[in-house]
Amino acid sequence: MVQRGGRSPSELLVRGARSETRWLAGWIGLSSVILFGCSSVRHLLFQSTAFDLGYFDQATYLISQGQVPIVSFWGFHFLGGHADWIMYPIALLYRLVPSVFWLLEIQAIALALGALPTYFLGLQAGVKPRQALAIAGAYLLYPLIFNLNLFDFHPEVIALPLILAAIWAARQQHLLGFVVCVVISLGCRDALSLTIAAMGLWLGLFERRRLYGAIALLLGVAWFLLATQWLIPQFRPAGVESVTRFAYLGATLPKILVNLILKPQVVLSALFTVKNLEYLVLLFAPLAWGLSWRHLAPLVAAIPPLAMNLLSTMDSQKDLLHQYSLPILPFMVVAAIAAVANQHSLLQNPRRIWLWALVGFLALAKFGYFGDRYLNALDTWQATRTALTQVQPTGSILTTAWIVPHVTHRPTVKVTMTGTETTDLGQFDHVLLNLRHPGWMSTPETQRTLLTKLEQDSRFTRTFAQDDVYLFMRR
Repeated sequence: MVQRGGRSPSELLVRGARSETRWLAGWIGLSSVILFGCSSVRHLLFQSTAFDLGYFDQATYLISQGQVPIVSFWGFHFLGGHADWIMYPIALLYRLVPSVFWLLEIQAIALALGALPTYFLGLQAGVKPRQALAIAGAYLLYPLIFNLNLFDFHPEVIALPLILAAIWAARQQHLLGFVVCVVISLGCRDALSLTIAAMGLWLGLFERRRLYGAIALLLGVAWFLLATQWLIPQFRPAGVESVTRFAYLGATLPKILVNLILKPQVVLSALFTVKNLEYLVLLFAPLAWGLSWRHLAPLVAAIPPLAMNLLSTMDSQKDLLHQYSLPILPFMVVAAIAAVANQHSLLQNPRRIWLWALVGFLALAKFGYFGDRYLNALDTWQATRTALTQVQPTGSILTTAWIVPHVTHRPTVKVTMTGTETTDLGQFDHVLLNLRHPGWMSTPETQRTLLTKLEQDSRFTRTFAQDDVYLFMRR
């Protein structure tokens, strides 16, 4: 049987060989450096975007300056997005040095740090130290970890190690640590409230940690109602933005929840699709070596995010590139640990676990982007860098989605999306265009139309032009 509780952290460290803990610390440190380096290079190559790196960078900067954190190219207070109040304490770092690299570093550390509670959960369950180390390595090599790190910034990555730590704390009967992990996790994204609530059900019903289960369930449900029915509508009157992905079930969140029960035929037709089958294969394949039908109870906590991904009409919720699968990962890891501890997993040998994880990483991690996709704007890279040196540190600016994250430390930034051709350009102090690489939601035609308007607008003067990169400044 899986062993629970009864061991202090010091006893677990003694049980695990010192060489394993040193290796683990080294891998976590190396992974943090690699992840931070990759996301930083991507950003410096002008491949990061307005959504979501520019979004959180502008909000965090404005908080640090004591200004209202309205994301100018979105139009609302950032709390109207996903009630992610965790950005307020993060803004303290911007008081020291305002830099977008804080966000990239926090993300890299959080993703890599999940290996630490994974290792201790393994030891806590009775897994041998070398096996626990291999499971921690499989976590680090899970393709979503690398891929998500490249996709701008998302505060829910902070919740990943915290959810794993909360499970360890519940099994260890460490009440304060459990509550702290749960509360901070809830502040990372509104949708995590459903995951926390489901984790409460799992802890109470399957882990026999009724107090901890009740706390998680209560806090999860309370924050879900508070965030979706009060906080988010306060800052975005239209309410939760993501409900549009489930429009076939209703126009509002309450209607969607009701129709999930009243319209089973609609739900089933949305669930059983080829796209969903492909997604499930991608999701479970990297950890299939450790998943046994006898030990799938932890996946009860993963039902809410998994159901949302399967029912969504947005394809980005059905891959290993975006953040939507993140809340599922901790519970797959816990399920794998239980199978290994009870010798019901497909693989028990640490080397074979490593090999499976490595093959999964090589097959599904998007490191190849650095050889093609992330190099497609090199022909205008130097020109864009030069133009940015001429942009004043204050003043409003209109520019492409790829350049936005480099100029978000100001109250007003707008994106040259298709449709901005009719915008009054007089509201901007700078307009920076890139005709070759127009960025997300834009086209070369949009850029050329704006260029023509600016050249005919007596309010602006062109201060830079090179390699189809143009900078105009208001006179």
